[in-house]
Amino acid sequence: MVDFRVRLRPWSSMSADHDRPDPLRSLAVLAIGALGFALAQTTLIPTLTELRTELDTDTSGVAWVLTGYLLAAAVATPIAGRLGDMLGKRRLFVASLLVFAAGNVVSALGTSIEVVVAGRVLQGVGGGIIPLAISIIRDEFPAEKVPGSIGLISAIFGIGGGLGLVLGGVLTDALSYHWIFWLGAIVAAVAALAAELFVPESPVRTPGRIDFRGALVLAAGLVPPLFAISRANVWGWGSARTLGLIAVGLVVLAGFVVLERRTADPLVDVRALVGPPVLMTNITTVLIGLGMFGSFLLIPQLAETPEASGYGFGLDATGAGLLLLPGSLFMLLAGPLSGALGLRFGSKVPLSIGALVTGVGLLLMGLSHETQLQVILWNVIMSIGFGLVFSAIPNLIVGAVPATQTGQAIGVNTLLRSVGASLGTQITAAIIAGTVEPGSPLPTDAGYSAAFFVCSAVAIVAGIAATLIPKPPAASVVAPKSAPRTVEPAYAGDR
Repeated sequence: MVDFRVRLRPWSSMSADHDRPDPLRSLAVLAIGALGFALAQTTLIPTLTELRTELDTDTSGVAWVLTGYLLAAAVATPIAGRLGDMLGKRRLFVASLLVFAAGNVVSALGTSIEVVVAGRVLQGVGGGIIPLAISIIRDEFPAEKVPGSIGLISAIFGIGGGLGLVLGGVLTDALSYHWIFWLGAIVAAVAALAAELFVPESPVRTPGRIDFRGALVLAAGLVPPLFAISRANVWGWGSARTLGLIAVGLVVLAGFVVLERRTADPLVDVRALVGPPVLMTNITTVLIGLGMFGSFLLIPQLAETPEASGYGFGLDATGAGLLLLPGSLFMLLAGPLSGALGLRFGSKVPLSIGALVTGVGLLLMGLSHETQLQVILWNVIMSIGFGLVFSAIPNLIVGAVPATQTGQAIGVNTLLRSVGASLGTQITAAIIAGTVEPGSPLPTDAGYSAAFFVCSAVAIVAGIAATLIPKPPAASVVAPKSAPRTVEPAYAGDR
């Protein structure tokens, strides 16, 4: 392993020389970067049919546009979080944005499926953007501003998912799919420049070595099951290939846990992540991610189904995306509200309430989606729940781990959100595909209702699980005031 040990002066010798900048300026820059990455989650979903035609490929080939991105992000996100803890979070944030921008440029210039997928994989390598932004907030912001600021960044992640569906349709209908990537490249490049100029480097570091061995084993454990999940609807959920790859991945991941426990400077501190507060929060993250991204798939497909079906609205990609726009705006408002509730009552309160509200919205969607107004109203309820949930989750993680482990802990949580998203999209797709009747290319209305009900049940279970999250021992999180800056957050006097 390569030694990258970092030596820093204590905070007491630094604070006198340099005043930290206004956190609102840093927050604006971090929000731009987070939005650019969040848009990439869904902007391509409305364009998959056109991509298949333009790139002269089949459904299996075009699926790699999403799968390649997911797999790369799954591996890179926890690694970026750990490197940020070691080498500097602002430095890794800028690097991730630049890699993400480069990947967008490659895809924008691509005229073959191979080149576009290669660019998407490169975009996924920039997957540390969200956890690094949250880690910077913890290190740099006054204590009273941390929950609301983390809530805003987390809400932007969800908003970007909904807004991406709108922009993807608009850009494809008005211009071409190339402009989806050009937009991503421009936003990421602007955010990288602004972060380099206006966001201070965090002095919180975790001296150590880069665990390349652990990174390789983690990749070997993550890729097989995620690939199997992404192909499960083609191969069959009970097929030997699907179950075999999932089993292989789980065995390797079990070996990864054993390996990390025996490594002096592990890529992931397993002991911290298996503690009850972090473990229960991560379980809730997977469940709510399943429900959220399942609805992202269902609502546009429902809206674009021809009116002749008896239940669809016959909208184009732009119109379908616009149905999600009001919900995205309410999600933005719910993020800071979640932070305020967390400060007063603890973050598991907005997490539990948000998951239950999400479950109610999904239930109402399954019961009644005959008009566009109903879909908008129920989606607003769901989105308020999503905003509360995804803002509370990182605050719970931040409160349960030392400052020196923030990056890796948030990185793993973001990875698990992606796992939940992958499960949600594939499970809901399987449910509605299973109701397609012979002689008809369309699923039934009952299929959509069943898929919404499943997502609702998962969200309600997530809400119940959230009530079981224990409060972390204060002593395990708070560093002594006399500790050097390598282990204590910024604004020590406010903490």
